[in-house]
Formats: sequence, structure tokens, C-alpha cells
Amino acid sequence: MKLPQNKWIIRGGVAVAVVTVILLLWLLLRPRDLPEGIVGGNGRIEAVEIDVSARSSGRIRDIVADEGDFVKAGQVVAHMDTDVLAAQKREAQAQLAQAQNAISIAQSQVAQQQSNRAAALAAVRQREAELNAARKRLRRSETLALEGATAVQERDDDQGQVEGASAAVEAAKAQLAAVDAAIGTARSQVIGARSNVDAAKATIERIEADLRDSDLRAPTAGRIQYRVAQPGEVVAGGGRVLNLVNLGDVYMTFFLPETVAGKVALGSEVRIVLDAAPDFVIPARVSFVADVAQFTPKTVETESERQKLMFRVKAQIDRRLLERHVTQVKTGLPGMAYVRIDRNIAWPEKLAIRNGR
Repeated sequence: MKLPQNKWIIRGGVAVAVVTVILLLWLLLRPRDLPEGIVGGNGRIEAVEIDVSARSSGRIRDIVADEGDFVKAGQVVAHMDTDVLAAQKREAQAQLAQAQNAISIAQSQVAQQQSNRAAALAAVRQREAELNAARKRLRRSETLALEGATAVQERDDDQGQVEGASAAVEAAKAQLAAVDAAIGTARSQVIGARSNVDAAKATIERIEADLRDSDLRAPTAGRIQYRVAQPGEVVAGGGRVLNLVNLGDVYMTFFLPETVAGKVALGSEVRIVLDAAPDFVIPARVSFVADVAQFTPKTVETESERQKLMFRVKAQIDRRLLERHVTQVKTGLPGMAYVRIDRNIAWPEKLAIRNGR
């Protein structure tokens, strides 16, 4: 039971030691000649990195952008192999032609069945006329038979003709109903064929979208940092091909102790001075202040321990300045970030922004 407790004690001691070292470094490296309303912290220039990835799995045909190249938003940087997609598109086009032909066939069947309906309707009318004539003859023969003016056999024959004409009418009507059903079936076939046409067109549009996506484009302007894959390699859907640094979103991350970070507001003015260019002052503004300490001891009970808490701060460099000096922007450069926490304090001469910078 003692081993886990010793393990936590060791971890807590390491955490306290790390925090103490960071705080001491900040105290040692911070400038001594700053006004009371300005604080500083050391950090490194960073930028947002974006992966250029393949939307679908496939083989990389070629990569047209090299490491270090500056690219514009929408610029093609690599191509995926499209042989399979081209074959799928030809297949979908053939299916579209087949579906369009099916529409023509179904429409012709509708027209044919409509003609059959007209003939069937005419047959029904003819049979109904024959039935009416037979009924009239039957009424006359019945009257004559009652008067003895005609033979009973003639009346019976007329009765049979009426029944036969009535059956013919029923048969003609059944034929008309069958034709109507055939027309409905043919119209359903037209609707189905049109749906197949829409489906084939949608398939072609999807394949064309995949073909467009096979040209991998830079989502934003920036610099190619490195290749993740090489031509000829097969990548999965979402597989990374290139890594791009967005030079329009560059910032410095640095750390301030709790007593200082609590006074830093979003939008506060920042001046950045890089070790590689100490005479060049870069304007920036605070875009992020962590709401949780990055280095926190296991228990914080005394004021001296609370002062060891370090908060991460991010200073966003002016985008217009980045656009003017995009070819000179380098990430990973160390330097100092100075934050003005009191707006009434003027920047010292060495941190003043000069014209043209």
C-alpha cells in the first residue's frame, strides 16, 4: 500500500519542481527596465498548421508543390489518380443513356395503350348500341307474341340476343378496364424510368465532385511545410498528403504568472521582439488567455504556491503586417512578448512601432 502513495509523492514533487523552474526562468529572463504597467514573457512564434488531405482513398498521382513553396488559396498542390473514377463516370453515363431510353419506351407504351383504350371505348359503345337494339326487338316480339301475331320461338330468340349483347357489353367494359390498368402500368414505368435518370445524373454529379476533389487544393494561402506522403503511395480517405502553414494566422504563445495573467485582458496591446531581429518590433494583440493554469501543483493552499501558477497567453500578430512580409515569416523563432496591462502607460522607446514596420 505504500508504493502508490510514494508514487504520487514523487509525481507531486516533480510537478512542483517544474513549476518552480518555469517561474524562476520567467523571473530571470523578464526585462528589468520595463515600466510598472508593462510585463513580458518569452515564447516562440507559431502558426496555424493545416493538413491537405485526400477526401477519398486512392493513389497519389503527383505532387506539384515542394516544401517551402508559397501557395495561394485554391491553388492545386497535388493530384490523385482518377482512372477508377473515370471508369465509374463512363458506367454512370451508360446507365443514364439506358434510363433515358427506357423513358422513351415507356412513353410509347403509354401512347399505344391510350390508342387501345380509344378502340376499347368504341367497342363498349358499339356493344351497348347492339344491346339497346336487341332490347327493342325483344319488347316488340313480346308484344306480338302476347297478341298471337308472332311465334313464341321468335321472342325466345330475341331474348337470347339481348342476353348475348349484354354479355358482349360486359366483355367490352372488362377490356376497357384492362387497357386502363395497362395505361397506369405504363405511366408508372415512365415515372420509374425518370427516377432512374435522376439517380444516374446524381451519380454522375457525385463522381464529378470526386474528380474535382482529386485535385488537392490549398484551403488557404500559406507555405508548404513538409510532405506527409509521396507520389505513388496509396492513402486512405482523409489521409494527409501535405502540411501547410497558414501565414495569415501567426501568433506567439508565452506564459505569465497568476499575479500578472489576471490583469491581462483580451485585445491588450502586445509588442513582440524576436531574438533573430532585436531591432524589429512586431505589433500584436492578446487573443487568448487560459482560464486554467497550465502548471498547477496538486494542492494550492498558500499564497506563495498560488504565485507559481503559470497561465498560457497567445498574442496574435497583425494580419496586415503579415501580408506585407509574408516571405519573411518564420515559425519557431524565439523571442519576447511584452504586454501593456495599463493603457495609461506609454510604450518605452525601444518598443515603439516605427513607420514602415
